[in-house]
Amino acid sequence: RAQHPADCGNNLVTMAKALFTVASLLLLANGFFVGAAFPPSLIADMAKIVLDNYCSPEKLAGMKEAIKAAGTNTEVLNIPDGESLARVLSAGVQGTVSDPRLMVSFQPNYVPAGPHKMPPLPPEHLVAVLQTSVKLDILEGNTGYLRIDHILGEEVADKVGPALIDLIWNKILPTSALIFDLRYTSSGDISGIPYIVSYFTQAEPVVHIDSVYDRPSNTTTKLLSLPNLLGQRYGVSKPLIVLTSKNTKGIAEDVAYCLKNLKRATIVGEKTAGGSLKLDTFKVGDTDFYITVPTAKSINPITGSSWEIRGVTPHVEVNAEDALATAIKIVNLRAQIPAIIEGTAALVANNYAFEATGADVAKELRELQANGQYSSVVSKESLEAALSADLQRLSGDKSLKTTPNTPVLPPMDYTPEMYIELIKVSFHTDVFENNIGYLRFDMFGDFEEVKAIAQIIVEHVWNKVVNTDALILDLRNNVGGPTTAIAGFCSYFFDADKQVLDRLYDRPSGTTTELLTLSELTGVRYGSKKSLIILTSGATGAAEEFVYIMKKLGRAMIVGETTAGASHPPQTFRVGETDVFLLIPTVHSDTGAGPAWEGAGIAPHIPASAEAALGTARAILNKHFAGQK
Repeated sequence: RAQHPADCGNNLVTMAKALFTVASLLLLANGFFVGAAFPPSLIADMAKIVLDNYCSPEKLAGMKEAIKAAGTNTEVLNIPDGESLARVLSAGVQGTVSDPRLMVSFQPNYVPAGPHKMPPLPPEHLVAVLQTSVKLDILEGNTGYLRIDHILGEEVADKVGPALIDLIWNKILPTSALIFDLRYTSSGDISGIPYIVSYFTQAEPVVHIDSVYDRPSNTTTKLLSLPNLLGQRYGVSKPLIVLTSKNTKGIAEDVAYCLKNLKRATIVGEKTAGGSLKLDTFKVGDTDFYITVPTAKSINPITGSSWEIRGVTPHVEVNAEDALATAIKIVNLRAQIPAIIEGTAALVANNYAFEATGADVAKELRELQANGQYSSVVSKESLEAALSADLQRLSGDKSLKTTPNTPVLPPMDYTPEMYIELIKVSFHTDVFENNIGYLRFDMFGDFEEVKAIAQIIVEHVWNKVVNTDALILDLRNNVGGPTTAIAGFCSYFFDADKQVLDRLYDRPSGTTTELLTLSELTGVRYGSKKSLIILTSGATGAAEEFVYIMKKLGRAMIVGETTAGASHPPQTFRVGETDVFLLIPTVHSDTGAGPAWEGAGIAPHIPASAEAALGTARAILNKHFAGQK
């Protein structure tokens, strides 16, 4: 049950006493105390300040039972040294509220700091102050660099604004990208938050940037972007990188958090300090103790939470000293993105196997780029991941994607004995009841490589199944490899007369070629008469052209799952002069013979789960042979 605010106040004074007593008892056990030195009202006065001013009153409730148990023990006040007691009280109040920002200090000579006022300065002095407090540079590639170590408030900004615009901002405006350095910014004024953020938003509509709850006045103020600004806005499309460090504190954290959640900036560096929007220091009664309390808090309208205590987590987390170099890399990458996307679109439009799809994908890629789809990428890897996802989504083709430029390894120099061992591992054969053969292999090899070892494969694999009365070909796990050997493999299941297996359209050359059976083979043909069942699964990829041919020509029964719907092996293309590479399927089967299998897969004659497919095939063949007896 939620407590009434009035009840909360009395209860929490006692709660504070209870928790401070824990610390005092620990010190008593060590024989630390020599005599009472401070007034009994100290803890109560301090607790009242926290209760009346702490920015999150909801964190102060709910300790009624602990309060009753604690009573009014104030033996902690026996600590004779003010600084030692302040440390104990700090630990107690921080532990009570779970907030390290609450600090108790003992300062006999404390002089409260007045509000930050801009003294009247002649113009030449004003220029000198700005030039030392604001650092500006124009980096290679027309990238602006701006470092501000104190966030000016509205009042001060009004005074120095014209000079700031002339000396600093007007030099930043023509840049193509901006790196905004807040790594050293640990102070500022709340009113400066909308002033800074507004330069990176549109004039209209006004944006709700942040909400600030002020506990002493119990009011919440909405911070809105400013429709009218001195000077021009930087805009909403040019890259903006904000640098942070563990020393980025307070108002600077709020600026970074707002820009991050408005998706207007990329944050690079270290997690920020997790400070406070506003800290006030209060004198505790008539003592020389002071307590610093966070009296206001930020409530972001997008996240519903705050950066305070937890800090702002960067998009790209690197050591503070590496943040600028990392930001420059990101800016340089983003400068290349329009050319990379245009190059990708042109390659897909000119080479993708299905011309209409290639043209549509290219058009939509260009629209995505124009709409800022790739404006938040932070590395080549993140660009490639985003680009792959879009290529596959727009085309419906899992084979159209980016690829690492992996150099082709030279072929291994195998001895005949090594080939034999490799073949034994790569192929699985068996002969079941009713002289039913079984052959499984999980990858097609390149035709030239297979041709060189064809005799070894025939002797150690093919001859074990060629004399069976029916054959089960298991391609459920056949997921990779070229298709150049498919015509030769198909030929074993047809007679010696020439057979057109498929017509293949090659997009880059615009030519169609016939895929024909081979008249000469190593070893004996299985022939066109004996029963053949092919097992498939959703993983069956490289073998799809083979399955498609055998199904289309009525040479085999397909049992299992619809195949992956991949493509003929794609070709690798380099995007312009960049180090981004694409895999683009460039060939498709003759669609005049029916719907393409690319992207759709091949449906089985007899649907069965991949696990059950072999059992289903054996049952079909056993029933067939039983009927012949």
